[in-house]
Amino acid sequence: MTSNRPLILISNDDGFQAKGISALIRFLRPIGDIVVVAPDVARSGYATALTIKSPLHFSKVRQEVGLTVYKCTGTPTDCVKLAVSTILSRTPDLVIGGINHGDNSGVNIHYSGTMGIALEGAINNIPSIGFSLCNYSQDADFTPCGPYVKKIVNQVLQNGLPKMTCLNVNFPDTPEYKGIKICSQSKTQWVKEYEPFTHPFGETFYWMAGYMENLDPKNTENDAWALANGYVALVTAKVDLTDYALNEKMEQWDWSLPTKKEEQSLL
Repeated sequence: MTSNRPLILISNDDGFQAKGISALIRFLRPIGDIVVVAPDVARSGYATALTIKSPLHFSKVRQEVGLTVYKCTGTPTDCVKLAVSTILSRTPDLVIGGINHGDNSGVNIHYSGTMGIALEGAINNIPSIGFSLCNYSQDADFTPCGPYVKKIVNQVLQNGLPKMTCLNVNFPDTPEYKGIKICSQSKTQWVKEYEPFTHPFGETFYWMAGYMENLDPKNTENDAWALANGYVALVTAKVDLTDYALNEKMEQWDWSLPTKKEEQSLL
């Protein structure tokens, strides 16, 4: 690795051999030195899960000038933790997850292993980005993402991000994009999430299915609208989930406990 170039740590939740992470490596090699630490198999939907009851292993699978790739038996978040604490000789300038095979807009940010990577980077005060393409196919075409990935990464390297903040970037599944739209996270939820089936031996089992419903479809400022209208949706996300407005309201609530006499009167 060359010290005068940015050091970029990359991981994903689709596995180190996924097409999306290969595309991301290809896009970013001109920008900086890259270390990949990614799961050995797909671990989508792991969010910020950690491995705590079994040992972790990682091994080097590729070494070139400016690029080192490791596979790891852990979750996407494990990969970032191991990289920062054990594998890398210095703190990376950027942590990137993706490019994910599938939509991580709206409420999906809470389930996404891709965004688990970005959030873990932000927890470590490293500028971090999660990239996702709204196409679940293992053979999805990531080519249109390239110029936008480079632009967003260069902007973050140049301007930085606030501490404990990361970016959630989603690309629509279209051959070309209208541009980048800075958005709010859409109010969405999954409905009809599980489909029942009957096992040959008579027991019922359930398979994840369903679809994501937009609860605010008229909002033209959120990521659901941006993606539906051909824009790259960029949402800022904070590690701090505190609802400060609700905190202020709750300060006005009565938090005093009843006296023993008052308790007895309620019996």
